[in-house]
Amino acid sequence: MRLSSIVSLVALLVGGPAFAEAGLRDRAKELFEPIPTAPPAIPGETATPEKLALGKMLYFEPRLSGSGDVSCADCHNLSMGGVDGGALSGGHNAQLAGREVLTVLNAIFNKAQYWDGRAANLSDQVVNSVMANPKAMLKTRGGPMPINPTEHAIAKQRAVEQFKKIPGYVAAFKQAFPEQSDPVAYDNIGRAIALFEATLITPDAPFDRWLKGDDQALSDAQKDGLKLFIEKGCVTCHNGVNVGGGMYARFGVVKQPTAEFLPPDDLGRFAVTKAVADKYAFKVPSLRNVELTAPYFHTGATFDLKKAVAVMGESQLGVELSADETDKIVAFLDSLTGRQPEVVLPILPPRTAPPVSQAQ
Repeated sequence: MRLSSIVSLVALLVGGPAFAEAGLRDRAKELFEPIPTAPPAIPGETATPEKLALGKMLYFEPRLSGSGDVSCADCHNLSMGGVDGGALSGGHNAQLAGREVLTVLNAIFNKAQYWDGRAANLSDQVVNSVMANPKAMLKTRGGPMPINPTEHAIAKQRAVEQFKKIPGYVAAFKQAFPEQSDPVAYDNIGRAIALFEATLITPDAPFDRWLKGDDQALSDAQKDGLKLFIEKGCVTCHNGVNVGGGMYARFGVVKQPTAEFLPPDDLGRFAVTKAVADKYAFKVPSLRNVELTAPYFHTGATFDLKKAVAVMGESQLGVELSADETDKIVAFLDSLTGRQPEVVLPILPPRTAPPVSQAQ
């Protein structure tokens, strides 16, 4: 038995509930971190007010999409936990991704972006997503059809040409990137949006306050749920500051889920790496704000968080959780909802010239 476990047991026997709570907190601190109150920096980037203002405008800008009517905010709604809240069977997310939308909130803390990790960071994710044209994508649960590279290059150039015809954006890019002679550039679009997205963090969740020493921040049921979350093995994958997002894992380690949760044609990370070991492996999602981010799984198979917990227990851990255990784990998960970002909607610059024609 580990020394820390012995110390926790002795504390429980000698000191009662107060010492037991201290032992649980010490164990939790080994596994998790509070979300910081200030946004982390993106390596190599400086988050100036001008860049953040431009990034916010572009985040809400539908004219960035190939179809001209889909913005980042459509699929990553900041009023709905950073997702679109819709089932995979319809809506923009089915057209653009083929998988359920992952939240943009706290995405800066993830190992990589997308379920299959094909984008290494937020800037790469923006560049991969922002030009997706729904008309060019196959509506499939298995994932998107690749955009033709030539078409993608044309779309990028069309976006740059379009924004060069909007005086308000020309001025905003010059203010954001004053050192550049020609700042209205595609790479700068990704940089600006990524810097804005990095600010979308949710600190001060009850669990964070408890980690920092506030004994009253969690209810008894939530503390019991945390114990179960640790003891049952959920923390093997769901750990760190984002309670997930730090690794890839095969879905169905112990028991193969049904096709509703794991369709056989979606091979997960294998599509990126071509490594046999990555078949049906996906990025472990963050559980921060999970009560706000239904539906769950990459298929969006259920809106019921209790069902999602039960499926994960069976498929990943080989345990059948009782109703009471499931309720307590869900109670703990509810404590991961932090203070949501308050974002004032930007006024987008008006177009003063005819739009650059969209590809059909």
